[in-house]
Amino acid sequence: MELLVCRDGTVADADGTIVADVAVDTAAGEIVAVGDVSDAVETATTVTELDASGQFVAPGLIDAHVHLQMDARADTASGRHEPRDSLAFTAAANLRTAVEAGVTTVRDLGAAGEVAIQAGEAVADGRLVGPRVLASGQAITMTGGHGHWSGREADGASEVRKATREQLKRGADVVKCMATGGVLTAGAQTESTELTPAELDAVVEAANAKRVPTAAHAHGKQGIVDASEAGITSVEHGTYMDREAAATMADNNTYWVPTASALHGIVEGGEGIPAATVAKAEDAAEAFASSFDHAAAEGVEIAMGTDAGTPFNEIGDAPQELQYMVEYGLEPAAALESATVTAADLCGLDDVGLIEAGYAADLVVLPANPREEPAAYESPTAVVADGDRVV
Repeated sequence: MELLVCRDGTVADADGTIVADVAVDTAAGEIVAVGDVSDAVETATTVTELDASGQFVAPGLIDAHVHLQMDARADTASGRHEPRDSLAFTAAANLRTAVEAGVTTVRDLGAAGEVAIQAGEAVADGRLVGPRVLASGQAITMTGGHGHWSGREADGASEVRKATREQLKRGADVVKCMATGGVLTAGAQTESTELTPAELDAVVEAANAKRVPTAAHAHGKQGIVDASEAGITSVEHGTYMDREAAATMADNNTYWVPTASALHGIVEGGEGIPAATVAKAEDAAEAFASSFDHAAAEGVEIAMGTDAGTPFNEIGDAPQELQYMVEYGLEPAAALESATVTAADLCGLDDVGLIEAGYAADLVVLPANPREEPAAYESPTAVVADGDRVV
């Protein structure tokens, strides 16, 4: 067994803090001991030590909403005709950037063809360096609906069911659909529903048959309610959530992935974003501010996601999402939980998100306690992903 031992650090995760050594089996990609690591060291063939004294050993972040093929350009529409090969190169670069920033798992929620699915396979078999990837393939949208340029357009329950099965055939880990219009699609009405309840039911029925979770882009209240009542696993954005919509989500155990970084990137970004996009984002941002209050009041489970790739929303800036969530009212420890164990639950990963024996060896060494200072993730001194030290 080849061992990596983090010495003299303070473990900080959703369960609390404890001064402890951490031993990682690098070949198996697994944490084998926390605390007394002497037995693991004694049986190891080689031991590499990482000095974490005065620092904190925390789980790698899970970003539950990214777009690996996108490059955070100001005008998203300008890239819709890029060749598939070019998108793949962007995805590869984003993978390395993400993992070097301490993001050790991502969920890609919409790419052209099989770009994201194949990117995940390339990481899994060692051809690319990056975080663990869970990918949806193409997002399912109505004809001319939000994200239609890279999505799978489908109308009516039968065609939506077929589109869902196509993504499952490709190997999708999650199925994404567009329940409402979106900020980045010209002419789309952000609050308006785009898929009908029957179409959403078809997505869930087809995905459930393969035991695959689902995600719905939903800004407007009715889209949020429809998606939750259909049994969609997670609502993405949830911008115009009110108390009734939050209650519906809680009643149906629907996760919420807020993606505050996407709105901030557009509203506070730079030049080149279409004026209509900025106007929609500004309106959405005003409504979004109260969504956290409604979610908290109704006990909605929150998982961190950034929507990385949208304007001025770089995949390496994922730690900023933690800070936004704190600004919107979450305690720092709750924000950390949303980006680790809650996001892991959403992704169906039962051995990711904690620094515990038997868990995946996804960890970062930080200069400050992330349970108190979410900005600590902005400057990791070491990153280990699936047992491999990448920083």
